[in-house]
Amino acid sequence: MAAKRDYYDVLGVSKTSPSNEIKAQYRKFALKFHPDRNKSAEAGEHFKEISEAYAILSDPEKRKVYDQHGHAGVDGRYSNDDISQGARGDFSDLFGRSGGFDSIFESIFGRTGGSSYGQQRGSDILYETSVTLEDVLHGKKMEINLQKEILCEICNGSGCKQGTRKNTCSTCNGQGQVRRSRSMGFASFVTVEPCSTCKGQGSIIQTPCNECRGNGKKKGTKKISFDIPPGVDTGDYTVPEEGNEMPGGINGDLIVRIRVQPHQKFKRDDMDIFYDQDVSMIDAALGREIMVPTLDGTEKIKVESGSQPNTIIKLKGKGMPHMHSKSRGDQYIRIVVNIPKKLSKHQKNLLDEFQKSNE
Repeated sequence: MAAKRDYYDVLGVSKTSPSNEIKAQYRKFALKFHPDRNKSAEAGEHFKEISEAYAILSDPEKRKVYDQHGHAGVDGRYSNDDISQGARGDFSDLFGRSGGFDSIFESIFGRTGGSSYGQQRGSDILYETSVTLEDVLHGKKMEINLQKEILCEICNGSGCKQGTRKNTCSTCNGQGQVRRSRSMGFASFVTVEPCSTCKGQGSIIQTPCNECRGNGKKKGTKKISFDIPPGVDTGDYTVPEEGNEMPGGINGDLIVRIRVQPHQKFKRDDMDIFYDQDVSMIDAALGREIMVPTLDGTEKIKVESGSQPNTIIKLKGKGMPHMHSKSRGDQYIRIVVNIPKKLSKHQKNLLDEFQKSNE
């Protein structure tokens, strides 16, 4: 096992750094390594490392012990609960309450407070669908019948037979965890681990429900409604807590994997739309007003006289909407000049005369 790094080195501060500097460094690294933002395999470990360092260095008493005895002075002396509570601070503004620091601290350090050692979470469900560019323009309301784990309607998720209830675990007194202490010289070490009797739940089912066999959940189908917002692009989007349900815990998420279908006429680049408009050689030379398609209908554009191949005409605000604002991209019309492959003798003579007149 690799040796722990010095907590000051982890946060990039010195032993004389004031508390406000330590807090600022922690916020910077927390934003960088929070697993919701950083998908690298090492992000979770880095986040745990900086959180543990901050929990010690932000607390004057713990910092004093660490300065005097190093890791040996704090390892085993504080539980995961002590560390996570110290590391949380008031950082809800960084990610918001849902899916932010609370959830990641629970997954790294275990649940803090409450009656169970670690609040369980249902697994996520992946649902794949495709949408058209027209759906992307206007948004789309989805309603699906999703097969998933749902709470048992007979016991309402308790897992107990009707008329019975769970008993508080006598081993951990309903805490879901047990603390074990041991002394080594002048130091006292405390370790916290899940209660083996109730498996960290804090309670025991004496008479299980016949329908779900004490699980509190079963396979079922649930109608789920959600909105695909205007401006969406190909990728994964989360519908919170609509995944597999977890009795007494946190439901998993529904991950909607969206694929935007190719369009017969238009090509999309982020918020902009591109369209190729065929124009005859005569219209390009003399100029003309023509109607072109857009996702909203049709729009009149003017092809100026003398327009060259690949001339671009912009229709402002006729592109795709932005997901988080009312603004829209633009549509770009590329003029494609059609050169006739076959000409009559009369047409060739006219072009010859035109060429001679320009010599």
